[in-house]
This record gives sequence, structure tokens and C-alpha cells, in this order.
Amino acid sequence: MITHPHRLPERVRIVEVGPRDGLQNEPGPIIPTETKVELINRLADAGLSHIEAASFVSPKWVPQMGDAAEVMAAIQRVPGVAYAALAPNLKGCEGAVAAKVDEVAVFSAASEAFTRKNINCSIRESLERFEPVIQLARENGIRVRGYVSTVIGCPYAGDINPAQVAAVARDLVHMGCYEISLGDTIGVGTPLRVKKMLEAVEREVSIDKLAAHFHDTYGQALANLYAVMEEGLHVIDSSTAGLGGCPYAKGASGNVATEDVVYMLNGLGIESGVDLNKLVATGHWITGQLGRGNGSKVALAMGCAES
Repeated sequence: MITHPHRLPERVRIVEVGPRDGLQNEPGPIIPTETKVELINRLADAGLSHIEAASFVSPKWVPQMGDAAEVMAAIQRVPGVAYAALAPNLKGCEGAVAAKVDEVAVFSAASEAFTRKNINCSIRESLERFEPVIQLARENGIRVRGYVSTVIGCPYAGDINPAQVAAVARDLVHMGCYEISLGDTIGVGTPLRVKKMLEAVEREVSIDKLAAHFHDTYGQALANLYAVMEEGLHVIDSSTAGLGGCPYAKGASGNVATEDVVYMLNGLGIESGVDLNKLVATGHWITGQLGRGNGSKVALAMGCAES
């Protein structure tokens, strides 16, 4: 007789990060605004209710995200769908507010070395920079999501102490973030390691405020997601077609594919509200537009659906 772990959630909210996290490091020519807009519209049509649509950062640093305002102005907003954007500083947040985003995201990390290499400051200083961002967003009725990168391992510092992850997550909640996304940035986690990390974070932040953002570099993402769902976590970040490489591991895959997550959830009898066939068609369409391979095993197994 099969016995299911008693804490598996009945429903999971998927945060689709493909249009932002998936496309921001895409090499080659700038992706047309119309392509990004169609991707977002297709994802909403497939039933995704939380879409990270843009990033309000300097085009100098992230050229692929230079048309954030135009993208937000052109999408067909579906009632009940939250359209989010990354806003790492006050100028970015002002742009996000003007574009009428539903949510802004701020990024920190659990590794001092990672933070120093990426944004040339300490974790503490990075959090201080977010205070005016969070204040402006909340003054405009926009909720703020916090990301913590390198929650398992760091490309510069190696293994990360779970207590450090818990401390950063706690600080972001105290600053006003309604949810904290825990990112295994280089995808080195395994089921037991992610459970131990989550256990430490839960001492500081309740499980209903936590999300999993696991990369599939070592092929462990689905196993790791199952492991944290057993502990009651019910928000998962993923990217259609597995868009988004891991810039810290040459040739490695990045985000776990939304199609693969939905297939697993369907098999577990867990609701996500996502139409897998429409999602697979969308993944095949966008990878065709980008001229790259589809990173979803489920999409490849199901074949090229009509797009």
C-alpha cells in the first residue's frame, strides 16, 4: 500500500520566472519586445497566475531587459494574474511603480563572497540599499518579494551555512517582504541538504512565507522540490523550457523547467492550475524564437505540440 507523506500540499503556486530570469542572460541579439510580450501572454493563457515579467535594471548591465517599461505596457493583463518585476534599486522601483507592476522583487544572497563579487558590497549593505525600494513599493500598494541566492552553495565560497540563509531571510521579512524565495543558484543541492537548509530557515520565517527556486545543474531540482514539499512548502519558482543558464557553471542548465514541475505535480495529484499542453506548446514556441534547445525533458518527451 502506498502511503503519501502527510504534509504534501494540495495546491502549489508556481512563480514563472522565464520572461525575466530565463531571458536576462540570453546571448546574441536583443530579443524583440513583441516576443517577450507574446511569451508572457501565452504563459498567462496556460494558467500561470504569477509571472515575473521584467527587470527594471540598467540596460548597460542587462541589455536584454532594457525594454521593461515597453513590455509592461504591451502585455494583455489577465485578471487574477500577478505581473512582477525585479527592482534592485530606487530608480528601478520608480520605473516599476510607473509601469504599474503588481509586485517587485529584490535580490540578496546568503554568501558574502557572492554579494561582494556581484554587487561590490556586503550582505548588510545590500539589505540597506533595499530599504527605500521596499518603502516606495509599499507606499504605492505594491508587495515586495525577497530572493536569497546561494542558499546551498556558492561558486566562490563553497558550502553555505544554513544559519546564514535563515538570517538573511529573517531580515528581508522584517524589512517588509511578504515572501522569500530560496535560490539554489548553482544547483548543488540534494534532498537532505535542502531539507536541512529549510529547517534552519523555518526557525526564523514560517513555511507559508517561503518559496523554492532550485536550479537543475546537477539534475537534482525535482527531487529537491519534492523534499521541500514534504515539509509543507507550496510555492515553486520555475522557468518554461528551462530557460536561463547558470552563468557560474559553463554549459550547465539553470532553472528547473516549469513543464517538468507541472508534470510531477499532476502525477502527485497536486493542483497548480496550469494547462500542461498549452505550457509545452509555449516552451516549444519560445525556444524556436530563440533558436535554442528546449530544456524541459517533459516537453521533449511529449513532442512538439502545436504552437
